[in-house]
Amino acid sequence: MDTMLSKFAGCLIGTAVGDSLGARREGSPEFAEVADLAPRYTENTAMTIAVAESLAECRDFHYWHMAELFLKKYEQEPWRRYGHTITRVFRLMRNGKLGFGMIDRDLYAEGSFGNGAAMRVAPVGLLYHDDPRMLRDIAYHSAGITHSHEWGLEGAALQACAVALATLAEPGNLSITDFLGTLRMFAKPGPYQEKLKTIIGFIENGASREDVVAKLGTGTSCLDSVPTAIYAFLSHRDFKSAVIYAVSLGGDADTIGAMTGAIAGACYGIEGIPSQWRETVEHNDLLDALAKRLWEVKMGINSNAMDAEVGENRAAVDAR
Repeated sequence: MDTMLSKFAGCLIGTAVGDSLGARREGSPEFAEVADLAPRYTENTAMTIAVAESLAECRDFHYWHMAELFLKKYEQEPWRRYGHTITRVFRLMRNGKLGFGMIDRDLYAEGSFGNGAAMRVAPVGLLYHDDPRMLRDIAYHSAGITHSHEWGLEGAALQACAVALATLAEPGNLSITDFLGTLRMFAKPGPYQEKLKTIIGFIENGASREDVVAKLGTGTSCLDSVPTAIYAFLSHRDFKSAVIYAVSLGGDADTIGAMTGAIAGACYGIEGIPSQWRETVEHNDLLDALAKRLWEVKMGINSNAMDAEVGENRAAVDAR
């Protein structure tokens, strides 16, 4: 398989694996080193699929298309653990707020800084992995549909940047110093810069799980989850150990697992994901076809046949 195609597939399937592993963790007081995935992924993967499908179909970001697809996915499968805030945003969309942007400001004066935008942004990191300026722009625009607080926007951009750097990285020659240095140059001055400095200290000196939870966080805000996912990836040298560590921290385990899985999958490729996970995660065929479709868009390949393949897989999923 083409190396870049493997990374695209690894990122999307890695998202679903980390999400499903975290969903299993949240439902159990104990977590074993070797664990089965939950039978269903959550809203993390469902919305990542929506972002990827919109980017692939439009071959770029299109606000209306992506926003309407978010709402469609939710209304088709509202049982995928959608959070309280995002369900309120979707109700506002359905009641006519779709075209005004920054819908969440009807709920919060400065917008939402929950991690719902960062959890779904991985396809942006893939498609714009070689264009940091466009990556930030699209990450902000896609996040702002539902999470328009400064921290929500920047958290999504930082997660997208981490996915992009992982996509460009050679797994056996990953420089943690360069990775973190680039993230620090990319991040705007403020709290994310401080969290990245904390990660550097943890990498250099080591950190207990208690320190990671206390100083990086495992909560539902972008600020308390994106840096944690980045640290989980950088502090381990393979996909399996990174996602197991991420979800073992507790808290919002499915989302942090999904974000870690996206970064690690983009770095190590589909072959780096244990076969028992990549072959059993829900809708792996859809995710694989969608990754190929995104890759073809990036490569400038005519993807009519791939569009048909993804459409057939999507129809089969919708019919279940």
